[in-house]
Amino acid sequence: MMVEQAVPGFDVPVVEAWMAANTRVVPPCTWVRLEGGHSNLTYELTDANGDAFVIRRPPEGELLPKAHDMWREFRIIDALHPVGVPVAEPIGYCDDRDVCDKHFYVMGKVGGDALYTAEQTAPRLDEAARGRVGDSFVDVLAHLHSIDPVDVGLGELGRHDGYVARQLKTWYGSWTMSAEHADYDDDRLHALHEQLQANLPEQGPARVVHGDYGVHNVMVDETGEVAAVLDWEIGTLGDPLADFAYALNAWIEPSDAEDASEVSPTALPGFASRADLVDRYAERTGADLTDLGYYRGFNSFKTACILHGVYARYKLGMKSTDGIDMDGLFQRILRSIELSEEHLAG
Repeated sequence: MMVEQAVPGFDVPVVEAWMAANTRVVPPCTWVRLEGGHSNLTYELTDANGDAFVIRRPPEGELLPKAHDMWREFRIIDALHPVGVPVAEPIGYCDDRDVCDKHFYVMGKVGGDALYTAEQTAPRLDEAARGRVGDSFVDVLAHLHSIDPVDVGLGELGRHDGYVARQLKTWYGSWTMSAEHADYDDDRLHALHEQLQANLPEQGPARVVHGDYGVHNVMVDETGEVAAVLDWEIGTLGDPLADFAYALNAWIEPSDAEDASEVSPTALPGFASRADLVDRYAERTGADLTDLGYYRGFNSFKTACILHGVYARYKLGMKSTDGIDMDGLFQRILRSIELSEEHLAG
């Protein structure tokens, strides 16, 4: 949804002068705020030639050191665009404080829409188009995971080994630190951590992992093809099977929990099943998926820890609970723990 409004975060004349000197954008531009984008300030620009672009910067105010990393996003799309991964065209990146108080980048505008809810998706995609989404969704991820990051200049994007082990340490630490403030701990979570640590699969060659690959972060055209993958700010190097398992967990089927399937677009008739996605990924990559249950269990464990941290911040009063279903959030923590156990049990 686009909302016309003022342009907080940008001194328009200064930024447009920079774009005129450093990109193919031809000011003056019309600026329209795009909602969403993980609180980053994101605007659609239409320049004097009628060409459309998107400009993106972090939110205003103080930020955590590694949060809202525009340079990471830009360098990833800049590397992936020439090798056929569907990403927005990289137009320009600016880290000049005389131009803007935060760094920002400009990219080409891509068509299609992200898929957020069944209600929004149903009138947009007929059943035939829905059937094509799964294949395209997996093919894009398989292509990403086939690329050696060194070959595209991303060899220094992150560490090449120990991805799951580091994630386990990070998110288990989050759980233990949040337990007192959340007023909730769970022996099952600690047992899962031990099980996951004891059974770490050997990681293959590091690949670029998106970290949040799902239909909410891809632009899908009216035929069901993925036109672009968005939101690369937590992209890094890691284990491609962990990336695929994350996407698989987020792909809701009609038989899943009622509250999830009611709102998820992939629960609509015509969308592929998770088994279809697994078969497609195996076919496209040749990957050994023997340990897929482990990776799905790891991702459900991680989800439980993330939700637990969010729940703790609400309980502490760090975030307003107005309009928040706290009991529903708590139940999602419990369900994530249960799903982790189920995936690891095979």
